[in-house]
Amino acid sequence: MTESSDTSAADGTARGHTGPARREGPVVRVTPRRAAVLTLASAAGLAMFLWPLFASAPADPTARTADAPLIFVVLLPLLLAIVLAEMSDSGMDAKALALLGVLSAVNAGLRPLGAGTAGIETVFFLLVLAGRVFGPGFGFLLGSTSLFASALLTAGVGPWLPFQMLSSSLLGLGAGLLPARPRGRIEIAMLACYGVLAAYVFGFLMNLWSWPLLAGTDTQLSFVPGDPITENLRRFVLFTLTTSTLGWDTGRAITNVVAILLVGPAVLAVLRRAARRAAFHAPSATPSERNTEPTRRGRDTAT
Repeated sequence: MTESSDTSAADGTARGHTGPARREGPVVRVTPRRAAVLTLASAAGLAMFLWPLFASAPADPTARTADAPLIFVVLLPLLLAIVLAEMSDSGMDAKALALLGVLSAVNAGLRPLGAGTAGIETVFFLLVLAGRVFGPGFGFLLGSTSLFASALLTAGVGPWLPFQMLSSSLLGLGAGLLPARPRGRIEIAMLACYGVLAAYVFGFLMNLWSWPLLAGTDTQLSFVPGDPITENLRRFVLFTLTTSTLGWDTGRAITNVVAILLVGPAVLAVLRRAARRAAFHAPSATPSERNTEPTRRGRDTAT
């Protein structure tokens, strides 16, 4: 009887019902190499956002400084492609890839529900929750894929899309790096606070990209190449406050908080149940093992 019980427990572990395979953990393995790629890509991406604050005055007064964001439109997709290829290369099993596709489709379907209505954007709360459950690598990938898919649905493809994808990827990455210990109401409160921060960070980064193009010239909000960082930063703060922070970004923050507080606990439970049942990175049973499993179950029951 003891031997049969031990065998049954071992079989249960192999089938993924108990043991380490069912523990919650990152869906995408972040090895030291992938961590280095993510760090370098994030730093390069932030540099593409922050360049106006450090741009020097052109030697030629007729030089087109505003061409820099357009150059980054070409470079940033290449950077994202390198990161996505590195993260998906032997870092995701078939179940993780299927989950990424499902959540990307769901997030893409959620975005049109509020896109263009006073900053109400429903795409970020699921990104925050999924990054929390499945880890920083998965959050980074979901940020890019869901924004790309939603842009196809909402006719939102344009030079801003790569910057939206990178911003969302960084937010998903950050959600996966939040402290793992909090649970229950404390966890929901932490995620709601992060949702507010994510809303304003997204608006801040996107305004940095568009500022040199939209603020015009010779105004109190204009980008002036070569001016001190403090002066350009002051102009940018005025620009972002008057264009989106008090309106669109606040609407986005309110949407995130309401969604996380109302449906966050249920969504977290569903995502964690999916993570446990999928047993990501656990070795799959071979056909012969699947065929003999009912026989083993019957023998264990009889014993």
